[in-house]
Amino acid sequence: QVQLVESGGGLVQAGGSLRLSCAASGVIFRLNTMGWYRQAPGKQRELVAAITSGGSANYVDSVKGRFTISRDNAKNTVYLQMNSLKPEDTAVYYCNADTRDPWGTRRGYWGQGTQVTVSS
Repeated sequence: QVQLVESGGGLVQAGGSLRLSCAASGVIFRLNTMGWYRQAPGKQRELVAAITSGGSANYVDSVKGRFTISRDNAKNTVYLQMNSLKPEDTAVYYCNADTRDPWGTRRGYWGQGTQVTVSS
């Protein structure tokens, strides 16, 4: 079982910055792609950014140039640096991790979510 604990959300004014962190713990054999999703009220959950174990990252178009995803494999932690925040970035942000056990079974895990609110 793997647990994901997020931190770093909060209230910020438009144009400001926040840094989210997500630490994975528990029985981890292999941690593959990790990512951040968000869900705004009345909207579907969307992928914001993801990063492979090798460091390859991809982003949704709306955050390109403003958000940066990174990871520390030694700490099993993924980060999301969010700059130039806009009110439309307001959402609950969820961490996701794709894992593999020694027998090759893949499982996905979710964090509990952290609220990001950007005021105009």
